[in-house]
Amino acid sequence: MPSKDPAHENGAVLVGRHSQVECLSAVVQNLTGGRGAVLEVTGEPGIGKTALLGLLAERAAGAGALVARAHAASGTTHPGQVIREVLDALEVRDCPIAREPGAGAGTEVRSVLGRWAARRGGVLVLDNLQLCDEQSARLIAQLVRTPPPGPFVLALAHRPRQSSPVLREALEHGVETGSVIRLAPSSLDLQEISTLLGHEGSHADTTSRHAFSHPARDHAYTEWRASPAPVIDGTYAEQLHAASGGNPRMLRILVAARWDPDEWPLSAGPDRDGMLREAVPVVTELASISADAALSVHVAAVLGDPFLPDDVAAVSALGLQPTLGAFTELVAADLIRPLPWGGGYVFRHPVLGHVALEHASPALRVNAHRRALELLTTRGASAYRRARQAEHLVGAGRAETGQVLVDGAAEVMAKSPAVAARWLRLALDHLPVGEGTSASRAVLVLDCSRALSAVGRLREARSLVHELLRHQSDLSEDLRLSAYAVCGELERLLGRHQEADAVVRTALDLVPRPLPVPLPAPAAELITAYGRVQLFRGAYGEARDVVREAAEAAGATGSAVVPYLRALSALGDSQLGLLPEAVAEVTECARIVDALPDAAAVTMPDVLAMLGCAELFQERFHDAYRHLERGLQATTGATRRFIRINQLVALCHLDQMTGRLESLCRRAGDAELLARTTGADEAAGVAMLLRATGLLWTRSRRDTDRLLELAGEGLSLALRKRGWRAAVAVGLHAHAQFLGGDLAGCVRTLVEQGGPQLQRLLRAWQPSLLALASVAALQCGDIDAARDWARTGEEAAEELGLPLQQQHVRRARAALHAAEGEHRLAAELFHEAAESFRRAGLPVEHAWTLVTGAPSVHAAHGTQQALEWLDMAGKAARACGAQRILEEAAKTRVLLPVSRAATGAVAATVQNESAPTTVDLLTEREREIAELAAEGKRTKEIAEQLFVSTRTVESHLGRVYRKLDIPSRASLPRALGRVVHRPTA
Repeated sequence: MPSKDPAHENGAVLVGRHSQVECLSAVVQNLTGGRGAVLEVTGEPGIGKTALLGLLAERAAGAGALVARAHAASGTTHPGQVIREVLDALEVRDCPIAREPGAGAGTEVRSVLGRWAARRGGVLVLDNLQLCDEQSARLIAQLVRTPPPGPFVLALAHRPRQSSPVLREALEHGVETGSVIRLAPSSLDLQEISTLLGHEGSHADTTSRHAFSHPARDHAYTEWRASPAPVIDGTYAEQLHAASGGNPRMLRILVAARWDPDEWPLSAGPDRDGMLREAVPVVTELASISADAALSVHVAAVLGDPFLPDDVAAVSALGLQPTLGAFTELVAADLIRPLPWGGGYVFRHPVLGHVALEHASPALRVNAHRRALELLTTRGASAYRRARQAEHLVGAGRAETGQVLVDGAAEVMAKSPAVAARWLRLALDHLPVGEGTSASRAVLVLDCSRALSAVGRLREARSLVHELLRHQSDLSEDLRLSAYAVCGELERLLGRHQEADAVVRTALDLVPRPLPVPLPAPAAELITAYGRVQLFRGAYGEARDVVREAAEAAGATGSAVVPYLRALSALGDSQLGLLPEAVAEVTECARIVDALPDAAAVTMPDVLAMLGCAELFQERFHDAYRHLERGLQATTGATRRFIRINQLVALCHLDQMTGRLESLCRRAGDAELLARTTGADEAAGVAMLLRATGLLWTRSRRDTDRLLELAGEGLSLALRKRGWRAAVAVGLHAHAQFLGGDLAGCVRTLVEQGGPQLQRLLRAWQPSLLALASVAALQCGDIDAARDWARTGEEAAEELGLPLQQQHVRRARAALHAAEGEHRLAAELFHEAAESFRRAGLPVEHAWTLVTGAPSVHAAHGTQQALEWLDMAGKAARACGAQRILEEAAKTRVLLPVSRAATGAVAATVQNESAPTTVDLLTEREREIAELAAEGKRTKEIAEQLFVSTRTVESHLGRVYRKLDIPSRASLPRALGRVVHRPTA
């Protein structure tokens, strides 16, 4: 039986504390054997010291030992408080030291504890010793140096920054001499935080995604339950790990507050009550300090990290000297820490600042925010810093706060649209009377709608814009164009393609043609929206001319909108298959974007996303990765979530092509989950199909049925809206069916959804899809259809001029030659295609081509070269985790008509590669039925022998044929490696 994980018992979970828990187990085991120990648990506040002591106490009590516990308290007026508490716990009341610990008390305490523990072993647990008085510290230090003999464990926890020097010296000496065991739990890492959140395992390990849906877990012996996260995708745990610093207590506080990465660090989350409930230990720390220190810490929270003593003194009105005294106390309490330079201070952890702010009284907060705003305004501080104060003063009788919020929103819009949306909404809600329909209000509405759109609050943004358009007669022409542009984008993002088309076409009639030079910004915004709408509808050809004209008109004056129009034009032309024009646009757009500094580039992730997608279609994979990943840095799970979905899906396509299958499955899971939470069904469907395809490559054939079901679900989702993504989904689903052995279904999907010549599918990938249809038809036995598909594919590839698309068609032509017995010509074409895929960095296609071509190489050049091809295929497949190719290579080895000696060598090679044998692909029942069928038994005979129905036998045989890639039961004996002797007449 597997050993029980010592960190997971009795319903408690101490994630990331395996080594510490093992140490506690050893201490308890030694205790039962009569040996004692001194155990020190040290570390940052909230790191889990008390949890470890609690686990020790629980296990020691379970082993039959006596357990006593005491906690140091701050501000005690009685010397020896901890020792008194210990003696009370031991019910020792007649000892003199219980009344007045003094000289010689250490010896008496040691004697009392020794007698107490001698009965059946004792564990004394002392917590929070950084708070104990000096007399207690000296007595405990004596116990550390000379603990009672025998079965006695002294376990203590403290914060070394605040602990008494006497105690620290004794512990340090004990660690150096080996008489003290020190446990110093570290911050949780990303994987451990993911585990706590129920986000365990990689996306490649599951065929369905339900992040954060695991049962609630207890952590650190508290009833902690992870609240639903406002944004759920693969980056959420990473961002939460960074915000919490891996500190378990801070993590729990943030999750209880319903932490939102796009509001951090300005806000810990919208659930104030939840945060304060979880932050009781922090609130207790705040309650234990003096009045001046409390005022200073609340004002510091208002100002935010970092803060200066002079600023705190000015805002609190305490004066500099009292403030410096308060800072001394706060540093000693380890609530704030000095920065290494500049004279500033920060909270021990940013979460403390948020707890302190919410813990302050309303009157204190309003007054502090007002004084802070006046101070920052006088100093000419940034709009962002002033807006942080102004948002708390809206409605407090300060008319200027609205403009401060607008200025602050403009400053943070690119990096923090969620914050910008909140500030703009506040400014809108508190506009002075009489400005309800003014141009200034219209500008605010549009900016607020753009910010809301960036964080996925589409319906809220749409309501604002539709209300604005209801009064469009009051708007200037420029504002009307901008309103229509924003509205069209929102309708598109909501998947309402027809409505989006109607909106942008209506506004396009207001734009003069030919376009004016220089092109006004509202007209450029509208044309960009129009082009995007048509792009996602799969009808970019309708917008192509006006987009190109706009790019020229804007480029004449060096407008900031040029990269957007260039990237749109590049992607649209790539989608249409107009490669010469598209290549020129991509080159020019890349030149513009690559010259931008990071600070500017990250403000336009949509440009980088469109550029990367265009490069993907043009087979410029390295550049596509570069631009997509650069743009990915500017997005998170919520901020610009729709752009992020596009980035992730495009990166999945790249991962699939370049053989990064593990990354493909992970990214596809992220994209699917993010798209589902956003309501982007088409994108979720494409992501599901990409994940299914990745898993079909990496999983054994025994998972095929389940993965084909996943692919079918993805196609159904993607086809809900007939746009560009639906066309992409059709090709992905056909590919999945081909890999899963459903060859007739592959052809049917392509023809029914893509049209007789696949003309409705993505133009840039048509040749490879036509090649896929050709090979599928060939394997179904329809050689005439296969020839037609291959010929059409060759024509399309020639027209496009994309090298790798041509290689897909070349491989299909090679398969046709092989079927017609022209193996030497087939081998030559397979070799050309395989080498082209290898040079382009496409290991999966390289390996698949080698396996597919091995029989022709065998026929044309002999067994040795065929085996070399299979060896190369196995090496490439193992490097990218393509288990299906390894299985196919193993099967091909077995089926090659080689000599008996060669068969033995092949079998040894297969075994060394750890590739499964043919029979290993079958379940026990499938193997049993296959063997009976190979012996010549009929279906009815097999059913009677195994006591099953004939339908069950046929169903199992169907799966056997697919797994072994054979057409009928006549091929079973050879596929199973058997020789069947039939009786002669």
